[in-house]
Amino acid sequence: MSADLLSLIDKSFREFREGSIVLGRILEIQPQIVLVDIGYKSEGAIPVSEFEDEEFAVGDEIEVLLERLENDEGMIVLSKEKAAHKQNWDKIAKVFHDGGLVKGKVKAVVKGGLMVNVGVEAFLPGSQIDIIPPKDLTEYVGNIYDFKIVKLNDERKNVVLSRREVIEAERSLERQKFLEEVTVGDTVEGMVKNLTDFGAFVDLKGMDGLLHITDMSWGRINHPSEMLTIAQMVTVQILEVDKDKERVSLGLKQLTPNPWEDIEAKFPVGGHVKGRITKLVPYGAFVEVAEGVEGLIHVSELSWTKRITRPSDVLEMGQELEAVVLGINTEEQKISLGVRQLEPNPWDEVETRYPIGSTIKGDVRNLTPYGAFIELEDGIDGMVHVSDLSWTRKINHPSETLKKGDALEAVVLEIDKENQRISLGVKQLETDPWEEIGAKFNVGDLVKGTVAKIATFGAFVQLEGDVDGLVHISQLSEEHVTKVKDVINIGDEVEARVIKVDKAERRIGLSIKAASYSEDELKKETAAFEALRPSSDLVGLEQAFQVAEEWRPGEEGEAEGGEQGSES
Repeated sequence: MSADLLSLIDKSFREFREGSIVLGRILEIQPQIVLVDIGYKSEGAIPVSEFEDEEFAVGDEIEVLLERLENDEGMIVLSKEKAAHKQNWDKIAKVFHDGGLVKGKVKAVVKGGLMVNVGVEAFLPGSQIDIIPPKDLTEYVGNIYDFKIVKLNDERKNVVLSRREVIEAERSLERQKFLEEVTVGDTVEGMVKNLTDFGAFVDLKGMDGLLHITDMSWGRINHPSEMLTIAQMVTVQILEVDKDKERVSLGLKQLTPNPWEDIEAKFPVGGHVKGRITKLVPYGAFVEVAEGVEGLIHVSELSWTKRITRPSDVLEMGQELEAVVLGINTEEQKISLGVRQLEPNPWDEVETRYPIGSTIKGDVRNLTPYGAFIELEDGIDGMVHVSDLSWTRKINHPSETLKKGDALEAVVLEIDKENQRISLGVKQLETDPWEEIGAKFNVGDLVKGTVAKIATFGAFVQLEGDVDGLVHISQLSEEHVTKVKDVINIGDEVEARVIKVDKAERRIGLSIKAASYSEDELKKETAAFEALRPSSDLVGLEQAFQVAEEWRPGEEGEAEGGEQGSES
């Protein structure tokens, strides 16, 4: 039997069904089409574009999809692409149901992700491309990767892929292997994955380890970005491993010698060091004296004499300076430094320069309610207490006799080196007039003076020799006086009788109403005055002196509704 007859018999028994995949042979290759014989009564024409990226020749056998047995021109309709798609779809569906992986090539960037050819067109969402969402999707185009099929729609022929799940699965295996093999003290290499304020996360073959900021450097760093960058490869040491929680702590500084070892030998107390200011804080300045070693200059150690409120007023970041080592705490890794110790302490020999009892000269630098500060030299002041301004006058505020910038002479009364205080006195320049007060003022004397102050309880009169006497309100007039200002004012010239002299308490009592009294009347008034008690309606002179001692500027203003405040 001839070969042609056998071929005819084979064709007659062959069953051709539309939608099936059949084997064909290339008969002819034309510019636009390829003619293929599948053993049917007519040949099929397949576009050349379906053979893209493939080498083919006449006589090659190929699998094609039989779409139609006859078109309008009487030819069968074949498709090589659709045959491959149908075959690939079946493979994809099997992989999906088996939970396996499929290899594919990234074809293009599309909205929301990438288009991938895995035998059929599939979509890779942007969130499933990698563990860290990529910034530039074009870098993936043309690359071949393994993917997991996460969604498959047979009716719509849609396929959704994930590369991220593949990577995570691989990392999980690597992480388990890493945790099983690694031990504390091992040195490993990893890539910086992320930076935070408290440290850096390092990728160690699928395992994320934390490199805390305190384990990056022996010195001070404010942020991990000062030492590391994302994607940087870094060699670190394993400090701690928690297999249950899958946590690993890393160290970078541990790979270098600890600069704090033998620190006391390197920087002995009392020795001089040079360094650079790395940080300024309200309480001091941090100075790097060696790589990884910082010391603190407390604000109180900047100057012997100047009161420095903020270190930034006298120091700058990055400034090079010299300091003295004051103390070392190796356990807490702290070094105390001082700058003022580079110069002699001016207070050490202050007694030599300003002996007690000596007279000094200086300018009034500042006034306070309790005294005046006198500048003796740059950074050293002495203070004259308000009680040491005058032997005789009742001075409530130093501004009554002094003002800033005044040149003043005073006597050194006391020196307290520990608290850096020098007490001065102005009144001590003169003899205490109260020692001879009896020679000037006696009970019964008629005196003249000027009203210097007014209080609720009476008036202070400045007498000869800068001595103040007190006229109690009860001694202003024969008539009852409600307010001192009703009968007398500051600056008035008055004549009064001395009715009491108390040398021990340094007090002189005056009486204006007794100025015209006879000797007998004066004796009666004095006796009556001495007999007064606190329960009496009139305040006695002794009580008046007591009140006068407690009186301060502004108090009579409170007592009389502010009426006297501006005058006193």
